[in-house]
Amino acid sequence: MTGGRRKPGRVGIIGMGYVGLTLAAALADRGVQVHGVEVRPAVLDDLRRGRPHIVEPGVGEILARLTGSRIHVGPRLPAEGVDVAVICVSTPVDPGTRAPDVTNVEAAARHIAETCSPDTLVVVRSTVPVGTSRAVVLPPLRAAWGEALLVMAPERTIQGQALREIAELPQVVGGLDERSLARGVSFVGGFAGRVVPVSTLETAELVKLTNNCHTDVIYAFGNEVAMLTEQLGLDPLEVIRAANLDYPRPDIATPGYVGGGCLTKDPYLMLAGAARDGHTPELIRSARSLNEELPAHVAHRVVHLLAELTGAVRGRRLAVLGWAYKGRPPTDDVRGAPIASMMPIFEAAGVHVAGHDPLVAAEVIRAHGGEPVDVTGAFATSDAVLVVTDHPDYARLDIDRLLRGSPVRLVYDSWRVLDAAAVRAHGVRYAGLGYAPGPSESAGTPVAAGEVPGGARDAAVARARP
Repeated sequence: MTGGRRKPGRVGIIGMGYVGLTLAAALADRGVQVHGVEVRPAVLDDLRRGRPHIVEPGVGEILARLTGSRIHVGPRLPAEGVDVAVICVSTPVDPGTRAPDVTNVEAAARHIAETCSPDTLVVVRSTVPVGTSRAVVLPPLRAAWGEALLVMAPERTIQGQALREIAELPQVVGGLDERSLARGVSFVGGFAGRVVPVSTLETAELVKLTNNCHTDVIYAFGNEVAMLTEQLGLDPLEVIRAANLDYPRPDIATPGYVGGGCLTKDPYLMLAGAARDGHTPELIRSARSLNEELPAHVAHRVVHLLAELTGAVRGRRLAVLGWAYKGRPPTDDVRGAPIASMMPIFEAAGVHVAGHDPLVAAEVIRAHGGEPVDVTGAFATSDAVLVVTDHPDYARLDIDRLLRGSPVRLVYDSWRVLDAAAVRAHGVRYAGLGYAPGPSESAGTPVAAGEVPGGARDAAVARARP
């Protein structure tokens, strides 16, 4: 259905991370008075100065223009409350047990209950295990007010295109009751072109998890193909390209790392909710396991190939290009980035790691154990280069110039965005995900640099890299 254009008087957004800040910018740009809640002192200080702490096209311009007029940020909601309170806090999983942690959601609900009134529409936008809105958010609201207006309207945008997708993607809304649903549809229709009402809070919660778990499975299959071609000595891009070409079934995804704050976490939220009802989604669990193991597998392959080429690995220098979790659309987000799983393996092998990323700050690279370097320096001082992300800047590199006189013996191009022929022309070993031909081999049908198997890369990346 198409949503209405009713504009709420004031909207409070609890949690000003990627989800909350982009929603705040989108609403304020449409004339809504937004009160953001942020408890991290450094982030709060930046936001109050109109400076975003994330890289998201368009957000910085809106923040600079509207902070202090339509965008107000503080550690709490205003004492007089708001018309709509949106929960956009993080829902992490324990690094060891993978158990979901919804304490931030519970704290946000308590804060709303203390500050607002029964007339406030409460919107859960955080990704949560099925049942969380009813079991965790609703009780403090009812305890304080006796009744509540509550909806679940999950965020489903991709980083790098969030402002556009907030308006263009269908927005799913599930309500506690008919009155809640009507208010939720009216609110969401104020910034979205299409609203999709569903019957319950739990249905809306499961919609978001289903989207992201499906994405994880899609990419796991492409990675499974790559693991097989690596063993068979074949080229995964050639296989996938031929499998997809003019074939009317769903495209097989290009192999690649699956990271970020959503896909590394949401399958565990799905698994936890299912476990409460005695069910284990085996496909989802297996896909997540495969995708998590891939960065470590690549790190071991790089060490192995480097040893083949140079003998002793200890003391060798490796340049890693790409420290964010993805390159397209570009982001500075390092949550779930492959390098986190790779670094312990490189350190154990005694490999010195230099790092470059077009958007990730030098101090973040240092914090992960890398030595910041520019691209020219990376090729001029390293024994091997590992390209981790498919950032557009890397696809444009002049490989012939960078390798001329370089000590580099190995280029591991995870996404196959470089000119492989130019790499080999300098006597450098070239490899990629699921692809490691011998020094003089050219396995299968050549695939041009950055070529998309079946023409599906842009669609697949946009769909599967939130």
